[in-house]
Amino acid sequence: MRLNAYLARAGVASRRGADGLIKAGRVTVNGGPGELNTFVGAADDVRLDGRRVGAQRLRHVLLNKPRGTITTARDPEGRPTVVDLVGSEVRIVPVGRLDRDTTGVLLLTNDGPLAHRLAHPRYLVEKTYVAVVEGEPGEDVVRRLAAGVELDDGPTAPARVRPLGPSRLELVLHEGRNRQVRRMLEAVGHPVVKLRRARYAGLGPGRLRAGEWRDLTSAEVVRLRRLVGL
Repeated sequence: MRLNAYLARAGVASRRGADGLIKAGRVTVNGGPGELNTFVGAADDVRLDGRRVGAQRLRHVLLNKPRGTITTARDPEGRPTVVDLVGSEVRIVPVGRLDRDTTGVLLLTNDGPLAHRLAHPRYLVEKTYVAVVEGEPGEDVVRRLAAGVELDDGPTAPARVRPLGPSRLELVLHEGRNRQVRRMLEAVGHPVVKLRRARYAGLGPGRLRAGEWRDLTSAEVVRLRRLVGL
């Protein structure tokens, strides 16, 4: 794997942070200076400031995110984060983002290639949301949402949308823009009151209550890898 990914797997820093360490000349590979385009394997001797580092075991976690938690590894304001909820001896980070008030399914992992593909719109990973909204959207609103809505950063891709009740909608998206579902529903005149991600890449919360988590099974990891062509 690329050197920055190896350092990230070792829990040293994020990939971007690892790039900075490499550029600063603090990383060596087999006694020589590491470069941004260096690839390493399990047998290579990778050192940071002279101390050997090794890639940590892969971990894949499914969290039922509660309201009020921040989807990041650490928060400068000291607010509770999803990583705080899980706790881990290896460094894991969330795959994509859910805003502070959105609840539901969130994956966390240190599996960089898998996380990248799951979050990239190119791989068409489905995300299912259930929204409680102001007012009662009619069939015309459902059609508009399904066809794509013009937002300030461009039109959204077509989505699958179905009513679940007078003020409840299910939306299935492949995109993952910042606060996309909230912005879509506000654009059609029905702001979100409550939002939950019900499924991600086919995974639901199951019996997990808000704030609870579990490690994915090996079969679930294999299925995710196949889903994105790994």
